[in-house]
Amino acid sequence: MKQFFITVLGVIVGGFLFMFLLVFLLAGLGAALGGQTDTASAEGATVLTLDMRAPLLDHSAGESLFGSAPGSVVDAVRALDRAKTDDNIKGLLIRTGFGMAPASAEELRLAMLDFKDSGKFIVAHSQGFEATSVIPYMAVTAADEIWQQSTSGFAPAGLYSESGFYGGVFDKYDAKAEFAQFYEYKNAANTYTQSTMTDAHREATTSYLNSIYEISVAHIAQDRNMTVDAVKAVLNTAPHSAEAALDAGMIDKLGYYVEVVDYVKTKAGGEKTKFKSIKSYGPKNNFTGPVVAFVGGQGPVTLGGSQDGSNPFAATVSMGSDTLSRAIKKAAEDDKVKAIVFRVSSPGGSATASDDIYNAVEIAKDAGKPVVISMGQYAASGGYYVAANADTIVAMPTTITGSIGVLGGKVALRDTYSKIGYNVEHVRVGGEYGGAYSSDEPFTQAQRKAFTDQMEDIYVDFTELVAAGRDMPIAQVQEIAKGRVWTGAQAKERGLVDEMGGIMKSIEVAKELAGIEADTAVNLRRYPRPKTRSEQFEQLLNASVEMGQDIGTLREITAIPEVQAILKARAEAEALANGQAQLKAPLPEIQ
Repeated sequence: MKQFFITVLGVIVGGFLFMFLLVFLLAGLGAALGGQTDTASAEGATVLTLDMRAPLLDHSAGESLFGSAPGSVVDAVRALDRAKTDDNIKGLLIRTGFGMAPASAEELRLAMLDFKDSGKFIVAHSQGFEATSVIPYMAVTAADEIWQQSTSGFAPAGLYSESGFYGGVFDKYDAKAEFAQFYEYKNAANTYTQSTMTDAHREATTSYLNSIYEISVAHIAQDRNMTVDAVKAVLNTAPHSAEAALDAGMIDKLGYYVEVVDYVKTKAGGEKTKFKSIKSYGPKNNFTGPVVAFVGGQGPVTLGGSQDGSNPFAATVSMGSDTLSRAIKKAAEDDKVKAIVFRVSSPGGSATASDDIYNAVEIAKDAGKPVVISMGQYAASGGYYVAANADTIVAMPTTITGSIGVLGGKVALRDTYSKIGYNVEHVRVGGEYGGAYSSDEPFTQAQRKAFTDQMEDIYVDFTELVAAGRDMPIAQVQEIAKGRVWTGAQAKERGLVDEMGGIMKSIEVAKELAGIEADTAVNLRRYPRPKTRSEQFEQLLNASVEMGQDIGTLREITAIPEVQAILKARAEAEALANGQAQLKAPLPEIQ
């Protein structure tokens, strides 16, 4: 009877969602038939707008069923590159945000500087630089003018990172965390085995935060025509009032957003000035030029298909080995493709999935197609694994990369269960390794050795692949590996990265490797092609059936912070146990 009611509920919810999605699909088709595209040309005096208050993907998945695609760093950079030669585009108006990855901020800054060099203006407005991180501020210092609402504060001070540890919790409840890590800098294991930072953990974190901070301060000083010491003096004494920030030279004018809009209109040519979001303006491709393939991978590296964030009910992103391998191989088989730009923005994940993608890159190279890696926010652990054998690796100075290492393990809860009278009985047939991943029993001595040997084999393979791909002695790789995270600038010094730059630099390198003249416009063709609206609609219909069993109360329960922390810990432990995070880098959120 219970299953009957669940089925009925599923049918009702599924039917409702079908009608809901049908309305939006028809609306989307209407917009498309009406001639609206993501690359609409600007007519007359136009100012582009970029809203940094909403999160940006690293690169977009194409059109969305519910309207335009989510904003992305790559699309914004390419749109600014297009706009610099568009006579109708007079300037750019930015609304500042609170959070952004350092490398994303850097890449947008480079695009803004290039845009300004064409003679166009940039004005940024903030309703308050309230975040203590320097990154949201650094993201807009390339603007000609920075406005700030007078009643708000200026709080950028530096960078801050937190790392949580469950070791003390597990000790209190007699849970046994059993992990193998290669080596001491592969800090994700410390989350479960330690109650405080190890010396290696603190050393590595401090090192890459210092690198990001010094690079950011240097950018700010250059953009604001100040000395590094002067910038640090303001940051070290934060927070400040808007008036004090103005006096210190960190901003240019005080005013409300409505005032800056009127100011920008006048600056661009008068009241008839139009505003167009950079997302709707978009990059414009050249369909007649030499073809360079663009393959995008962002999010954790997983087995199976990629998730592109286009599903509004589960807006996650991941780089699936099946999707990426097929895309790279298809680009390699296309005679029109002269080179491949593989954009990677991933903290890593499954070792098996990473190896599958690595192999696809090797196949492309064997087919005579140069492969250039463009690193986004991060390309660490498995994210570095997939990049290691490319012809050229391009990264931003603040890209998080490296973390050449491996970890795995489990949390055994037998003694925890006994505290509440719960008991699990086991029956094992065959080899002793059967049941090694049980969440109840600790490893036996033989299981622990076998598991550790497995992790070591992955580490040896990883370092040997890096040595071969980067043409480095294995001893040199082993010295800079050990699971340690580096910034792009640090990685370049150690031979793990070749060039500093973003997507536009990567395209330049790809053209050079393919023998395409530098001033020749290329056809940047996406692999795999973006899903059509009908394909997205079918995907959502399939998802709606599963949602029939979703209960609103469950959503409220899982929203409780304490439950979220437990679910996160469990998910991370399960990912490690099933091999989905062996090559995942521990990347704390930088604030």
